[in-house]
Amino acid sequence: MRLFAGLDLPYEMRRNLELLLQLLKPLARIQWSPLDNLHLTTKFIGDFPDARLEELKSALAAVPRPGGLRIAIRGLGWFPGAGRPRVFVAGIQAPPELAALARDTALACAALGIAREEQEFRPHLTLARIRRPEPLTALKTEISRLPSVDFGVFQVASFHLYRSQLQPGGSIYTKLASFPLAL
Repeated sequence: MRLFAGLDLPYEMRRNLELLLQLLKPLARIQWSPLDNLHLTTKFIGDFPDARLEELKSALAAVPRPGGLRIAIRGLGWFPGAGRPRVFVAGIQAPPELAALARDTALACAALGIAREEQEFRPHLTLARIRRPEPLTALKTEISRLPSVDFGVFQVASFHLYRSQLQPGGSIYTKLASFPLAL
């Protein structure tokens, strides 16, 4: 099964982003992320054997607890850059403990033979994917006119293990386990 670890977004944050996406979606024919799928990935695990799921849950349960995290969603951007973007994102501002959680999750997964990511952890929310060249001028212009790119602050008390099932219309995410960030 295809898995990842990550953080949920509370309803208020999804609602703030929904208002943004209602404004922006008509301006570009790109693959917009469903609101229910918005999350903050801390570790993409990939394909993992069903038979070892409990072992993975135990490893994640042993990840050091950084305590609750206060996270802000601020700014909009493009990966790898605005010139030839492949992903449209909302930025994340978080304390160093979020990067520590991502690192410790990666270490726990590496002990089970799961590959470590080569790129540095860059927290973000994927708002859309750009699969083929698409004119983005109208989208970029509207973004530059936004009065604010501050979408709110929220508190996180736990991280989760999710299953990702690829479907023609987009992935379906199912929460398999939750792990508190504080004891």
